[in-house]
Amino acid sequence: MSGSGGGVTRNTLRQQIADALRDEVLAGRLPPGTEFTVKQIAEQYEVSATPVREALVDLSAQGLLESVQHRGFRVRVYTVDDFRGMIEARMLILDGIFRRLVECGTAPGSAELLVSVRRRAEEARRAAHSGSLEVLIGYDLRFWRELSGLVGNTYITEFLHRIRVQCWVFSVPHLQRAPEPAAALWDKHGELVDAVTLADAEAVRRIVRGYNQHGLDWAATL
Repeated sequence: MSGSGGGVTRNTLRQQIADALRDEVLAGRLPPGTEFTVKQIAEQYEVSATPVREALVDLSAQGLLESVQHRGFRVRVYTVDDFRGMIEARMLILDGIFRRLVECGTAPGSAELLVSVRRRAEEARRAAHSGSLEVLIGYDLRFWRELSGLVGNTYITEFLHRIRVQCWVFSVPHLQRAPEPAAALWDKHGELVDAVTLADAEAVRRIVRGYNQHGLDWAATL
């Protein structure tokens, strides 16, 4: 990543650094508990300290990092109980999202977005079946962001996205150590899109319940 030349604003650089570090955490290349300083990250990306510090503060606010007094930052370590709490929060927000989608339909102009959601669903299913964890995470996050975007409320979309990222931060180290990670990955994205498209409330509830129970059952094995 280059410095501030080429017309790149500080806010753009801040976001680029935050995105790059988030990807490193989600890929498991920055495992939970890893500590680093602003200076180390600034040197790694060859940028000034200010956008780095701002990016790290942003990631801390999102629950990916935590500040370590006089030492810098650390990738947050989530427990199984934390993960169960994430699933509970996810259950509540998904219940509201899908109840609204089934009862009120999608936001105006969502037809094109629904096509994209279905494409993400298929790619996520393939990645889950192959056990391609890093590929799955990318498609899965985009799938849920776009699917929740059908309600037309950015606050809902951002809240769910934050929980989804935290779920993956917890899950990745465990999945990377699993002998058969594909067996633990959820792959019903396409079925959920079908149910939403048909406004089939019962099918939506069944699939979402199964999704959340899948996470709880997997957590019970850890």
